[in-house]
Amino acid sequence: MNSYDAVVIGGGPAGMAAALYLARAGVKFLVVEKLSHGGQMLLSDELENYPGFPQGIKGYELADRMAEHVGQYKYDHRYAAVDKIIPGGEYHEVVVEQEHIRTKVIIIASGVSFRKLKVPNEEKLLGRGVSYCALCDGNFYRNKVVAVIGGGNSALEESIYLSKLVKKIYLVHRRDQFRADKVFRDKCLDNPVIEPVLNSVVSRIVGETEVTGIELQDTVTGKYSELKVDGVFIFVGFNAVCDFFPENLATDRSGFIKTTCEMESSIPGIFAAGDIRSKKCRQIVTAVGDGATAATAAYAYLEHK
Repeated sequence: MNSYDAVVIGGGPAGMAAALYLARAGVKFLVVEKLSHGGQMLLSDELENYPGFPQGIKGYELADRMAEHVGQYKYDHRYAAVDKIIPGGEYHEVVVEQEHIRTKVIIIASGVSFRKLKVPNEEKLLGRGVSYCALCDGNFYRNKVVAVIGGGNSALEESIYLSKLVKKIYLVHRRDQFRADKVFRDKCLDNPVIEPVLNSVVSRIVGETEVTGIELQDTVTGKYSELKVDGVFIFVGFNAVCDFFPENLATDRSGFIKTTCEMESSIPGIFAAGDIRSKKCRQIVTAVGDGATAATAAYAYLEHK
């Protein structure tokens, strides 16, 4: 059985920051990431609020820079999904592809997954007009009409990106005003390609083999209507990636891990960082801070042990 001082679960900004601080402290550790370094950063076209880049930076560029920085140090890396965490006394176990890995501390930075509308035809038409990533799929809709669902920063940021490609965007939100930051609201409202559709929820995605429209219900009048669109981009929030958590790990109602200000979870030796934490601000800059704090606290825990 392989044994480590620490295992970092996740390769997003929180995971990479934790890895950097562990490496610099001389800790023997493993990073487990099921996809690629960068996490949600890879799905962002332009990052305008990360300090030090006043002109903005592409999501993949920032991810590559972070990975290059961490890559200056030697550590073990596995591209795989974590199946289970088994808490213990001196050691915990992380199960990866049926292999049990012993570790003294764990830093969970598993992040989030896109929340779904859970309406008819959403699953059926995934990849055939339904998307959760404008950067990934936007090019397929050049000069076409699309709907973007959501009213937060992600929905409006993605709408701004899509407006450079598509002919028209219906920006659908269930409330009477968007809740995104003012800078994004202003950009969208001033964009002639983007038409806000407020006080509306999607009741059904229309189409047999591909998306042809969306059915909307007015949240005020209850009346139904239909918009003809070629694609639907959904940005209505996130779910915690938590299917491998131990049962006795304290989480909030949505499955996000409750921690102290030092990123300590309810189980000694298990820390959490980034979007997977129960908190209000989920940004790259806070994820990096969480990762650094978690690694520093984990190192102190190891020293004490």
